[in-house]
Amino acid sequence: MARFSIPKLGFLLLCCLAAVTDATYMKYKDPKLPLGVRIKDLMSRMTLAEKIGQMTQIERSVATPDVMKKYFIGSVLSGGGSVPAAKATPETWIKMVNSIQKGALSTHLGIPMLYGIDAVHGHNNVYKSTIFPHNVGLGVTRDPQLIKKIGDATALEVRATGIPYVFAPCIAVCRDPRWGRCYESYSEDHKIVQLMTEIIPGLQGDLPANAKKGVPFVAGKKKVAACAKHYLGDGGTTKGINENNTVISLNGLLSIHMPAYINSIRKGVATVMVSYSSWNGKKMHANRDLVTGFLKNKLKFRGFVISDWQGLDRITSPPHANYSYSVEAGVSAGIDMIMVPYNFTEFIDDLTYQVKHNIIPMSRIDDAVKRILRVKFVMGLFENPIADYSLVNQLGSQEHRELAREAVRKTLVLLKNGWTITWQGLGGNDLTSGTTILQAIKKTVDPTTQVVYSENPDAVFVKSNEFSYAIVVVGEPPYAETFGDSLNLTISEPGPSTIYNVCGAVKCVVVVISGRPVVMQPYLSSIDALVAAWLPGTEGQGVADVLFGDYGFTGKLARTWFKTVDQLPMNVGDPHYDPLFPFGFGLTTKPTKQN
Repeated sequence: MARFSIPKLGFLLLCCLAAVTDATYMKYKDPKLPLGVRIKDLMSRMTLAEKIGQMTQIERSVATPDVMKKYFIGSVLSGGGSVPAAKATPETWIKMVNSIQKGALSTHLGIPMLYGIDAVHGHNNVYKSTIFPHNVGLGVTRDPQLIKKIGDATALEVRATGIPYVFAPCIAVCRDPRWGRCYESYSEDHKIVQLMTEIIPGLQGDLPANAKKGVPFVAGKKKVAACAKHYLGDGGTTKGINENNTVISLNGLLSIHMPAYINSIRKGVATVMVSYSSWNGKKMHANRDLVTGFLKNKLKFRGFVISDWQGLDRITSPPHANYSYSVEAGVSAGIDMIMVPYNFTEFIDDLTYQVKHNIIPMSRIDDAVKRILRVKFVMGLFENPIADYSLVNQLGSQEHRELAREAVRKTLVLLKNGWTITWQGLGGNDLTSGTTILQAIKKTVDPTTQVVYSENPDAVFVKSNEFSYAIVVVGEPPYAETFGDSLNLTISEPGPSTIYNVCGAVKCVVVVISGRPVVMQPYLSSIDALVAAWLPGTEGQGVADVLFGDYGFTGKLARTWFKTVDQLPMNVGDPHYDPLFPFGFGLTTKPTKQN
């Protein structure tokens, strides 16, 4: 017996050594190896469950470490307003993200999860972050370098909270201001939207000179993966109804709505999000010709395609009516990562069944996983999966606030000017948090000037006080997505009555805060000066900077300002073009003193 046991022991020892060696050196963990080698090695080790897990993105509130480990979840997101705590600090965010990440890393392959968040005009879900003007205002600047700086600042603030992925930029071409998301669009003109894709190298970093076309690129721990959205035609729906049908020829779709995607892919954008909308009756989430055929095959996009929030559910009407069909249609169309915020086990079960029964081929799963891993490897997530606290001071930094203030100044469009304000502005801003327009005015005027604020003044109040000038700030109520769809585009009360009461009695400038052009023609004759300020974000001081002449007005409309909603849709170049203020319009002024 003893004679035979010695070779067996030797054999067991060799096996153990081989296992130890294998554990210490796995090709996919070696950053020195080529990207393709690392992806191939890792995929050869993955089970179907691990692959489908990579394709699954779930909401933060259900992403416990145990869930991450059990289902091999590849990605987590914060939905709108989904935060770890009220007024959470960057440290609280980092702690939460890392806790979820450690769950993902505890699996035997240790594939890190990718955490994503909407950061569409700054890190807008996070307390004390810098909020930049919305895209509708930024398009006015026609300044790609400013947009790139905003991308850079946003990346730092997002990384300050331990997050490496943003669902931005929105490169929709809004063709009808009745659309509730028109404020997310830079312009009705695709050329301006194309210019603004310069935010992508701001977010992700500049592409290296030898970069291959279509391959995603993220330059390290101070940059984030970006997401061009919403593919395709989201800004062209009938009557601007959100998530509706875009009726247009293929030529129209490609010439108006596609160009900015081509720019984004050339700049190495990491991901593309599919639109809820349809094109000529076919849901984009089920459109294989456009997602796989055009985006992946023709444009050679090598990052991953992600669905919108519960986007597969909405392939059917009503949503979720036939979920197994929706899974088959969406995944077959070429969507790689599926945003299934809460009901993720149903998605995993359905997709697993469909692969095992050859309804969806394994090659489609492998394509999706390869793309997801490519982004994770490229951005250094395997080398640096755990966020540190080195960037927490970047959130809401003074430098970023000054940049936002500059952006606000450049987004203002002077539409009418019947007078010049002679009050002298005061320079400097030592504030460390956001500024309202009222605070900014009080800070800017000469100390001897009295500022009286009234939320809803009547004509008697205005006439009984001997005011020299009035600044009337009016606009739309807050909204997002479908809640913003509007067929009348009117400013809400007490806006109209305030304009009549105040501007009928004293020289006035009206400042419009809105996500798009709104009805202004009825009030124009009683207004001395009219300023479009769009949605300026946290730095209202930028409005006062220009109103009081410290800086000149430079903005030019990136959208047509209509006379009446009956004219809509109406865009520059249309045969029936008869605007109140045309595309490209904007009066310019010089600063009253040198800065």
